Formats: sequence, C-alpha cells, structure tokens
Amino acid sequence: MLNLDFTTDQIQALKFERFHHPHPRVQRKMEVLLLKSQNLPHSLICQLVGISANTLRNYFRAFQSGGVEALKELDFYRPTSQLEAHKESLEQHFRQFPVMSIAHAQSEIEKLTGIKRSPTQIRLFLLKLGIRRRKVGSIPAKADLERQAEFLALELEPRLQAAQNGQRQIFLSMPPILF
Repeated sequence: MLNLDFTTDQIQALKFERFHHPHPRVQRKMEVLLLKSQNLPHSLICQLVGISANTLRNYFRAFQSGGVEALKELDFYRPTSQLEAHKESLEQHFRQFPVMSIAHAQSEIEKLTGIKRSPTQIRLFLLKLGIRRRKVGSIPAKADLERQAEFLALELEPRLQAAQNGQRQIFLSMPPILF
C-alpha cells in the first residue's frame, strides 16, 4: 500500500483542479488523489470514481513522481501514418495531377512513396488533405432542347471558358471500347 503525504497547498490545488481543469480525465485524477488525501480505502476510491486498482496505482505513482503537475499530463497514444511524412509532396502532386479514382490515387501514392495502403485509408488521407471526390455532370434531358440550350449557355460555356483561361480543369470521359 502506498503512503502518500499531502501538503495543504497540494490539497487546495487538487480541490481547485478537480472542477476547473478543462480535461475530464485530469479532473478524475484530481478527484482520486483528493479522496486518497482523506484516507479513504483504495477499494472505496476505485468504486466511487469507477477506475481499476491498476489505474489507481498509476495515478499515485504519477503524483509521487511529479506532484499535482504530473497529474495534469495527458499522454494518449496517437499513431501517425507514414503518409504524413509525404503529406506536402503528395498534396502538391494531386493538385497538379488530379486522380480519377481512389484506386488511381492508391497506385500513385505507392509509386511515389513506396507505401501501400487500403482504399479506405487512401480515401481518409485524401479527405485530410482537402481533396474530395467530384461528381461528373451531365447534360439534362435530351428531349428538352430549351433546357439543353440554357445549360449550354449558363453552365457549360462559362466552365469551358474558365478552363481555357487556366482557372479550371476539365476531364473528358471516353466511351468504353467494346471488343
């Protein structure tokens, strides 16, 4: 059983931080140590706060090693992708040479970095870069010539003009070749 000694300043800091610290996990740590300062049994502290005995001991060890300040530290495990190291170069490449599909992006990333990821991971990475899937538009209602003319004048021609001026890119789809 650990024997912890608390100063009045530490108890005051625990009382303040258990309600005023912005992170709820730190608030819980402060509550545990405050209950320990009141000489409550460990099993009762675990039951009241809803933590395991191992977690309780970890909180006590942190307090012993660094006091109240050590309890404020949050060290969550947050894995980072290997693609993060290539983030800028991949973003620049995809802005310059847009891809047509996730599979295309997957092959480009593997070719450029040597890193192979699943389509789901590639999609999430591209979303993180701000690259989103674009839906292809179509000319509405073949039989309605008025709507076709309106679409041509108001939507298609301004887009084609913007592409000629270098303000937009246009991708043409080819009909499938039947053998």
